[in-house]
Amino acid sequence: MTSRTSSPGGVAIQNNDRLFIILGAVLGALGVAAGAFGAHGLKGWLSPEMLAVFETGVRYHLVHALALLAVAWASTRWTSAAIRAAGWLFVAGILVFSGSLYVLTLTGIRALGAITPFGGVAFIAGWLLLACGAWRGR
Repeated sequence: MTSRTSSPGGVAIQNNDRLFIILGAVLGALGVAAGAFGAHGLKGWLSPEMLAVFETGVRYHLVHALALLAVAWASTRWTSAAIRAAGWLFVAGILVFSGSLYVLTLTGIRALGAITPFGGVAFIAGWLLLACGAWRGR
């Protein structure tokens, strides 16, 4: 069982919620750094096609870092295993989807493209579980 503390606005914040805020913020910062690296460090090094693949990884990385902040907020309103699972699926999706695209573009190992869809499935499942948790409102 995790403890709850009260925030200045009177909303109970669970330790798991705080973890999702921290993960969202750190992964957001890493996503911005990856985007800057792609735009400035990789521009002359990668083909336009591979640079577009890297940018796709960055885009999904940043969107799902923000999704983690939504999970943290939702967790303060509804206690649901589905909402917590959504957060972990977003983390897994960033690691698998974006991570595989980053490594693929930097190493040229095309076989990594085979695992990318598993990260996409994690993203989709995360969004559906977030909706399910909010729908049930527990």
